[in-house]
Amino acid sequence: MQTTGGDDGKAYSRLFFALWPDEATRQILTRLTATFSAQAGKPVVPNNLHVTLVFLGTVDQTTATAIKQHACDISVEPFELTFESLNYWQQPKICCLTCKDIPPQIIDLASKLDALARQSGLQTDPRPYVPHITLSRHAQSAPEQAITPIVWRADAFCLVQSSSEPEGVCYRELQRWPLLNNFN
Repeated sequence: MQTTGGDDGKAYSRLFFALWPDEATRQILTRLTATFSAQAGKPVVPNNLHVTLVFLGTVDQTTATAIKQHACDISVEPFELTFESLNYWQQPKICCLTCKDIPPQIIDLASKLDALARQSGLQTDPRPYVPHITLSRHAQSAPEQAITPIVWRADAFCLVQSSSEPEGVCYRELQRWPLLNNFN
């Protein structure tokens, strides 16, 4: 695991739990962002597209190891998300996709992962969970276009590391856990 050193001599990583798209979904999302105007901001690099479940923040290796061990105990049925709404969120200046109907399984998964993070001594976002896919950053407005709904089949969740690289932020999947009863 690529890490940064802290003042206390420990190694740290910026981590989050996420749903990671399959290649077909990633290509659909990439084609969608290619149609955006400059007003919609800078598209997210295709390999960074994901749905965040819980942002963990800067985590030392001991805590990260414990989180990985306990994530194996999380059990949720697979589910589908249908992203059909293109939104502009002014506060973070992003364009993102959201769902009108949110399956209870993703709320359950995010809640269990949030509880795991808090039990590990990490601070998490207290706001209600809203599944979304960030498509572009530094946006001034949302693209004014209709979109075809995008169905995302969730059959696993991942622990992801965020690293600053010379070419920008890079997300790397560290570990994956399957959800129950994988899709056929």
